[in-house]
Amino acid sequence: MIHGMDPARFSAEVDAQQWAGLTHAYGSAADVPDCLRALAGDDDEKAAEALSELYGSILHQGSVYEATAHAVPFLARTAAAGIRAADVLAFLGGIAESGADDGDGDEAAARRAVTAELPLLLASVSAEDSGVRQAAAWAAAMTGATDEAYATLRDRFGVETDPQVRAELLGGLVHLDPARAAALAAAATGPGEPAEVRVAALTGCVDAGVGWGPEHHDAMLALLPADPLVTGRVGLDRGEPLQYVVSSLLLRNTPADREGAYALLAAALRTGRPEVLAEAAWASESAVQISRSARERLAGPLCDAILRDPEITEAVLPLLRLLGGHAAQAGPVLAEFAGRDDGRADQALAALVDVDPELAVPFLARDLVRRPRALDAACGGLFGTPRVPCDAELLAAVRARLAETGELGGQEPYRFAALLESWSGASSALPEVLGALGKFPQQMTRALAAVRTPEDRAAVGEALHREARSGRPEGRLGAAKALYELTGEAEPLVTVLAERLEDGAPHGTREAASLAAGLGPRAAVLLPVLSAAVSDPAADRTTPELDADIAVAEALWQIAGRAEEAVELLRAPLSGAGPSWMRWTVSRAARVAAQLGDEGRPLTEALRRLLPEPHQTPVAVLALCAVAPETLDGPVTAGLLLDSVEQDADPFTALDALVELGPAALTGGHRRRLTDLAERDLRVTASRVEGATASADERFQERAREVLRVLREPGEGA
Repeated sequence: MIHGMDPARFSAEVDAQQWAGLTHAYGSAADVPDCLRALAGDDDEKAAEALSELYGSILHQGSVYEATAHAVPFLARTAAAGIRAADVLAFLGGIAESGADDGDGDEAAARRAVTAELPLLLASVSAEDSGVRQAAAWAAAMTGATDEAYATLRDRFGVETDPQVRAELLGGLVHLDPARAAALAAAATGPGEPAEVRVAALTGCVDAGVGWGPEHHDAMLALLPADPLVTGRVGLDRGEPLQYVVSSLLLRNTPADREGAYALLAAALRTGRPEVLAEAAWASESAVQISRSARERLAGPLCDAILRDPEITEAVLPLLRLLGGHAAQAGPVLAEFAGRDDGRADQALAALVDVDPELAVPFLARDLVRRPRALDAACGGLFGTPRVPCDAELLAAVRARLAETGELGGQEPYRFAALLESWSGASSALPEVLGALGKFPQQMTRALAAVRTPEDRAAVGEALHREARSGRPEGRLGAAKALYELTGEAEPLVTVLAERLEDGAPHGTREAASLAAGLGPRAAVLLPVLSAAVSDPAADRTTPELDADIAVAEALWQIAGRAEEAVELLRAPLSGAGPSWMRWTVSRAARVAAQLGDEGRPLTEALRRLLPEPHQTPVAVLALCAVAPETLDGPVTAGLLLDSVEQDADPFTALDALVELGPAALTGGHRRRLTDLAERDLRVTASRVEGATASADERFQERAREVLRVLREPGEGA
């Protein structure tokens, strides 16, 4: 007997389950029995490995599976026997947290399985070991079984003395019943409680909807830095209390809560304490992602702090980049850092590019090679557009670096091409671009269009001809495309496209077919090879294969008007079945269907089935407006599109679809919703790409205001 458990009986009962017929994150759950036995065994090292494997398989990145619910009773028996009880109870809590309250799926089954073990969880809330009590309190709360668990957790809170356990109990009570626990959380914010409990109380007040007042502000400031106070908590959703409080207040979207959030951040940024500044900077970055007013509101306090103590600059560089021009006051400090010859210079210069691009240019021109972060920032990062002006010194530095073709590495060719594309008056760089064309054809063909002048047409055409016919395989397509755009000569491009299509690789087929569609009837010679490139409809097709088929459908339509074949190719991706990542494929198919117009009418029902899915609503509406407009109820459809925008599900396409529906589809309520989306403080977009949220949301605001003007009610003034 081990810890009151009969190992032989436990093992036999584990083996009685048909694990091989169940699934988890990696397929068959046949490996789960060995993990359960190891977890309940005497070898601590093997037990730790087993628990790690179970986290990876039956609770993979917060997702539960068919095998998860079947493992719960054995996990509960292990904890009940006192075997690694704290770790196992925390694991059960994670399963419950990832489950669902109702339904027939794996999520509901997982939560039901943990809820069935509530007697064990609630009994363990009074265990002798504080770690067991804490894990049990969290797990019981995650079941969501308020009627069964609330009273037990409340009673334990009344007698518990361990600060971490007490904090976990309070968090659990708020999770189970925010309204009932609000007064309890508010009372626990005062200095009579341990710091760990006060932090839990403050986040609990936010969750319970308690108004944020001066007493909460003062308590939060007094507890900073707060991150160390929650390091022992089981639940991870409160791991950064200041960030959590600020984000929650901003998401309430009221003037009072917004003022409370920014007053808290301003005070934290001005403390001058490095450990507090780190938390305040991260909370401020989150605020910028949420609130349209954040950059303007935070720039003053942050710049004040930097000007008082320039040495804190390094800790807030990511935040400065997000604030951009609003933090121009900090430009001279950043310039001083950028001019140093140390490891901080590149990061500081990258921030200076965002804050004051013109001030950054001389520093960037001075040392391009050792400033990769700054060069990336100057080009707008992965998805942005270049932001530094064309300066003679910087252009000379780019030309000099391009001339060192053999030395170029990493992302440099892409970055230089992006800069040259964005600059007018960079024609002096043509010799260097042509010199680098042979080694970096994909990148340099992009730059050629920007740097050539009409007088350079013949020389550029000759170089592109040479590259398109005999250059590197990866560059021939770009060169042929650039040649077509420059001269209208299609034959080299058609030749390269035929080779790509005959190769049969899905990605190459998709790219080649899309370019062929753009050529229209001039690509008629490619029709046989396009038809031959279609994937086998009887096979279990991959997403890349479906994407390739969609591109072929577009090409067949644009080149020869072969609607019947295009419709058949679009049916499968428009089925909408499959995992979430398939939505981009579905969207592509819907966009091609829209091109078919009335010829796409056989796809009407498939398109209508997409309407309720927020990520598919906008493209489905655009397609139906072209294919079968009479099937759309204008006001109902407008409501679905606004739902899509409010969920940040393809909001730009939703605006285009609203315009396509026309003003008659919008009710007064619709106009008020769209006005709110355009003018409210909460951002619509929520990308976490550095700097991208603000610019994308600003573009959304501008477009939404334009749509409101276009969809003005009849007789409404300008």
